[in-house]
Amino acid sequence: MDLLLEPSSWAILAAIGFIAGFIDAVAGGGGLLSIPALLTTGIPPHVALGTNKLAASFGSSMSAFTYYKQQFFTPRFWYQAAIATFIGAIFGTGVVYLIDNQWLEKWLPLMIIFIAIYTLVKPNAMGSPSFSAPTQAPAKVKQWIQGLLLGFYDGFAGPGTGAFWTISSVSQYKLPVLESCGLARSMTCISNLTSLVVFFALGQVNITIGLSMGLCMMLGSFVGARTAIKFGVSFIRPLFITIVILMAINLAWSAWA
Repeated sequence: MDLLLEPSSWAILAAIGFIAGFIDAVAGGGGLLSIPALLTTGIPPHVALGTNKLAASFGSSMSAFTYYKQQFFTPRFWYQAAIATFIGAIFGTGVVYLIDNQWLEKWLPLMIIFIAIYTLVKPNAMGSPSFSAPTQAPAKVKQWIQGLLLGFYDGFAGPGTGAFWTISSVSQYKLPVLESCGLARSMTCISNLTSLVVFFALGQVNITIGLSMGLCMMLGSFVGARTAIKFGVSFIRPLFITIVILMAINLAWSAWA
């Protein structure tokens, strides 16, 4: 699908792509910036979702690779979660293409607000000094439940998937925050790529815009992941809470205003 854009529109998409990639690498939620930006170009909603998956795949791949290279993610421990995420994303993407998801738009802000409150009031919500990286693969059942649910959600809707992965991983597996971020970015990479394949098959991707925005997201994700690794939880926690609260406000305004 071709779409002629003004140079100013390309510049805006590039800037938003970089910022969205940075945010996604640290806290998740970059899609709340990139999807509205794509919609303003005039492309249909389903094409905006598919194009965003193309762009987001660049960003999540870069941030996942960065956490892996810095030894904050061990793939052999999480292949059960990866398979479950893959399956969940296929179903989620298929469902969102077929049905109207207005009911989710109403309830999603409440879910995001819950995450913000939980992170604020629970001292160990973003990890604890006593938490340590796993030395063996966590329970298969937990991985499958988490992967199926969050994979489906990312394929179906997407906003806040990284935040859901980060918080649930700390809670379930007692992961340190950087290991939780590494897991979150890797699993969102899988669900992004899976959804992208489905959207491609359905002809719902603008390749030119997606590739251009994706390169900017990749750069933003690299900078964001390196920044998070350098400054740790003292940087991640306040930014995470801020992004989650802004996500909740944005979603609530869109759904209820």
